[in-house]
Amino acid sequence: MKKCGILLVAILFFFPACQRQNKDLFTIGLFQVDDAPTLNSVRKGFLSALEEAELIDGVNIRMVIRNGMGSIEEVQRIAQEFVSSHVNLIVPFSTPCLQAALHASSEIPIVFSSIANPFLVGAGRSVDDHLPNVTGISSEGPIKESLAFIKQILPGTKRIGTLWTPSELNSKFYLDMAREGAKGLGLEIIAVPVNNKSEVLLAAQVLMNKKIDVIYQISDNTINASFEAVSRVADENAIPLFGGALFSTNLGACAALGWDFFEMGHKAGQVAIRVKNGESPAGIPIQYMKDIKLHLNLNAAAKQGVEFSEDVLAKADEILRIEGKSRKDSATS
Repeated sequence: MKKCGILLVAILFFFPACQRQNKDLFTIGLFQVDDAPTLNSVRKGFLSALEEAELIDGVNIRMVIRNGMGSIEEVQRIAQEFVSSHVNLIVPFSTPCLQAALHASSEIPIVFSSIANPFLVGAGRSVDDHLPNVTGISSEGPIKESLAFIKQILPGTKRIGTLWTPSELNSKFYLDMAREGAKGLGLEIIAVPVNNKSEVLLAAQVLMNKKIDVIYQISDNTINASFEAVSRVADENAIPLFGGALFSTNLGACAALGWDFFEMGHKAGQVAIRVKNGESPAGIPIQYMKDIKLHLNLNAAAKQGVEFSEDVLAKADEILRIEGKSRKDSATS
């Protein structure tokens, strides 16, 4: 009984000590607006960078991970929660999250990722001229290159359809980029707005009545989370569907030019490590992704009436040949 009493005292002493120690760890508050595939990949890449640096949750750092589940109000609440709990670093994935973080604190360091244009929400004016507590990795997509690729694959294309989300600043930014890029290629962008994920299927069906030749789905958080609805409509109407993010080929787009979002998150993780080690975000330039990758889905292409030349197949970084299986070599190997 005496030994049991000593053991109990030891346990009661040990656990409060652990809790105190845990609270003293460098704390990272990470949040994303919803479960969009791009954001999930960014999160995995970020955590991978921390793991490679031997930063382990509960051992030498503390991770607080939150998901707004598509609610802007929840995103704002999470940002306030991070501030009130005195996290050491805020990591927002998506424009709404960065916007909420900026409103919540001007002092806590912020390292963002998966933000099309951080300057739209007041993060700064340029890659070097930004708020002293903010830096990160922009996800501004290769819109013009994607439109040129569509024109290369389908030279007769004139009208390109897309869905967009008016409540998302990044979505409006991409739509404006697409319209500007289309001018020089003799293309017209036909856009149908959506307010939430539940409207995506109906909006895609409405798009089919707009006499479009192709769908080029710009990337935003609402559409990305419901991309399969767009691909279903494209297949049913034999309309070529090109994605604005690489993940879209796994969900039914015949092709996509874009960034590796895991790599994007990994880069953000490396920046976060620098901040944890004492470097000020003020001296770290905002970065842009540079390595454009091409993914193809031959199964979707067949359904949508698209054929790729041997040259295009050889340049692809990943080719989805059979449902659910991909290869990273060219189709000719």
